[in-house]
Amino acid sequence: MRSYRVRDVTAPRCGAQFRRFVRVGPSWSRPRSSCSSFRTAAEMDEVDVEQLEPFPVDRNGRSLRSEPEEPESDRKLGCCERFHHSVSRWMLPEDLREKYLERANCIPPPIFIILISIGELAVFIYYAVWKPQKQWVTLEEGIWQSPLTYKPDHRKEAWRFFSYMFVHAGVQHIVGNLVMQLLLGIPLELVHKGFEVGMVYLSGVLAGSLASSIFDPLSALVGASGGVYALIGGYFMNAVVNFREMIPLLGVFRILAIIIIVGGDFGFAFYRRFIAQDEGLKVSFVAHFGGIVAGMTVGYVFFSAYDMKLLKDPRFWLCIGGFIAFVIFAVLFNIFLSPAP
Repeated sequence: MRSYRVRDVTAPRCGAQFRRFVRVGPSWSRPRSSCSSFRTAAEMDEVDVEQLEPFPVDRNGRSLRSEPEEPESDRKLGCCERFHHSVSRWMLPEDLREKYLERANCIPPPIFIILISIGELAVFIYYAVWKPQKQWVTLEEGIWQSPLTYKPDHRKEAWRFFSYMFVHAGVQHIVGNLVMQLLLGIPLELVHKGFEVGMVYLSGVLAGSLASSIFDPLSALVGASGGVYALIGGYFMNAVVNFREMIPLLGVFRILAIIIIVGGDFGFAFYRRFIAQDEGLKVSFVAHFGGIVAGMTVGYVFFSAYDMKLLKDPRFWLCIGGFIAFVIFAVLFNIFLSPAP
């Protein structure tokens, strides 16, 4: 019988010794693989299998290659994301856009401004149908007898200082207000949410009726122009203050657009009130003025303090204090000094 030479092979592995014999031809020799590829039974018992990474192969032994992640800049944006990018460029300075986009979503939708618009449209249709008119361009007796309209001789009914915003005098009146408040209100509510937009809108409505009761005390009042002008005033102040941080061409366009719209509307109100001799509806420019002042004060604080604690902002208390003082003065004026019956 032929004899073979046996060679003892030992290799250290973490302080442990193991013996292995490999037959190479007529002799036994040490394998060529490194000792790092071997583990003792004790070491294998200490390994947590759940923590091991799976082999990058499928059940047939083919290697699996994970697809590289698409860069954020090359990723296609959805419809909602594109809309929010446009809103951030339109409404916010550059240093706040990234923070807005991180938490922006279309849920919940801008519910306040949508509900207010639906309510105003529903009231307009109700009075147009309930009190048949010869034409819908202007509504006359139906709205002036409404319990929602602000009338000087019914000013003791305090809800009229707010409810007049639901009543409009004609198609031109309501279409203009709805278009403006939707164009401005929806983007503003996406950025600042419903509470802030609602507070600014309602402060403009109240400021408009109170200003009219003081400076134009014998005139009735309908329409949501006070709230719309509050949104315009707040947005205008935000555009002016943050002009250097916005896109220059966009900033100039926004400011000029607001000046042209407000100037044209005020000019039309002055013409209808003081120059035109028709006996139709007299437009109250005082309510517009009260609304825009409320927007440039209260609205400026809410719309410029994005992602900030309002209660810690001294501008907030200054504007709120001034608005409350104006309300108190207007209430006392209507009780003791108003020439209205």
